[in-house]
Amino acid sequence: MTEILVQSGVEDQVSPLTRVVEHPAWPVLKDAVEQIRPWQSKDGSIDFDAEGAPERADAMAAVERVADAVERLSPFLPHDAAYHEALVRDLRRWAGGGFKVPDFLDSLLAFNPAANRADGLQHLVVFPMYTQNGNPDRNLEAVVLRMVWPDWLAELERTRYDNPLFCGITFEDFTSGYDTNSAVLFPETIAVREAPERFSWGGIFCDREAARFRRVTEAAVGLLGLELPEDIAAMVHDQKRCEEAFVLWDMVHDRTHSHGDLPFDPFMIKQRQPFWMYGLEELRCDLTAFKEAVKLQADGVPQARDVQYAVLFDRMFRFPVTGDRNRNYDGLGGQLLFAYLHKHDVVRWTDNKLSIDWERAPQVTNQLCAEIEKLYRDGIDRPKLVHWFAGYQLVSTYLAPHPGSKWAKGPDALDLTQPPRKLVDDVLADEFPLSMFYEALSKKLKNVIASTKGITADTAERIAA
Repeated sequence: MTEILVQSGVEDQVSPLTRVVEHPAWPVLKDAVEQIRPWQSKDGSIDFDAEGAPERADAMAAVERVADAVERLSPFLPHDAAYHEALVRDLRRWAGGGFKVPDFLDSLLAFNPAANRADGLQHLVVFPMYTQNGNPDRNLEAVVLRMVWPDWLAELERTRYDNPLFCGITFEDFTSGYDTNSAVLFPETIAVREAPERFSWGGIFCDREAARFRRVTEAAVGLLGLELPEDIAAMVHDQKRCEEAFVLWDMVHDRTHSHGDLPFDPFMIKQRQPFWMYGLEELRCDLTAFKEAVKLQADGVPQARDVQYAVLFDRMFRFPVTGDRNRNYDGLGGQLLFAYLHKHDVVRWTDNKLSIDWERAPQVTNQLCAEIEKLYRDGIDRPKLVHWFAGYQLVSTYLAPHPGSKWAKGPDALDLTQPPRKLVDDVLADEFPLSMFYEALSKKLKNVIASTKGITADTAERIAA
């Protein structure tokens, strides 16, 4: 490990190879952020009249400690110099303006990690933000991360899967908002006065995804008596292999949202749709990654087979039994994949043991992808409501709807004089309940899934040891 260099009378210096979190300014910054977070309201402001509120001077001092620590750490990260300068200005402007709803647009616009995707490059990131699948409030958060951009991935992005905004990343350390189930760093979660015209990056923590996948898959395989091929069993026990599988899966998934035959708004952000449409979109992107991995395996890409089984196992074992049943679109996609494979005799549940036809799994999984792609291709010629019913029909072919569902009874059960967005109110929170198989699996896996909160590669390895 390269030593931190401290010279008398000279600002702290560090080689880019040194871990930023080992510098004494990092724990100071982290502690100051943790002090500020409980003072903040849901929108990120601080109400000094609220019960338990700090003195204004204490809040000013805490923000100054954050700003000072950023200035001490910034020389370690010259590629982020412009961002850190803007960040310090935003922090001090927030404090000087009375700690109202924070606005960090200037620093957000200055931060562009996708412009320099060098493998192992560190970034120090501080923003008021919510963490997706984590903390819903816009609290101040700090995270030190590393870029994951090996040569083989860079070559695939350059030649086959153009995705200039995608950043594969891993955790070095983080504040409380990331001691959760969140595995993403997205610019749209950050508190700003107005949304930028376009975002220039998006990061996914492949180390957390891989560690979570390994723990849940290992538990599910044991519970279900599933016998894995030797090479796949080795992958499940190898953090680095799983990280490589997830970073490739994520890169292809992310670009698929804007590729292929699409609805008008591929991300569906501006539309209010039934949750099975969101579930089909996310599953389409995952199955496209699966389909591409089958092609890459034929082309000799070592990570490609791992991607296929990461998609299958994460979708079938973790997604359906994670989170609550309130319009859980990712859970729905996992249920659909399992049911489809079961219907086509790829997955079998016999004598209380699960078996998989490993030879037919790629073909049949790609067949489901083709059915969803056909739904999308035909959708351009349909009115919105007709398209929603077509999506419902696809899902309900393989999953039993709730017996009290109005949508399951067809158009005659709905008030079609209302606009389509109003008919979404008739969708049940659990429109497609868990099967008996998943009800049983959920009870057995719930503690394992709960244990993955805040997991990283380091914590996974320590527990395994």
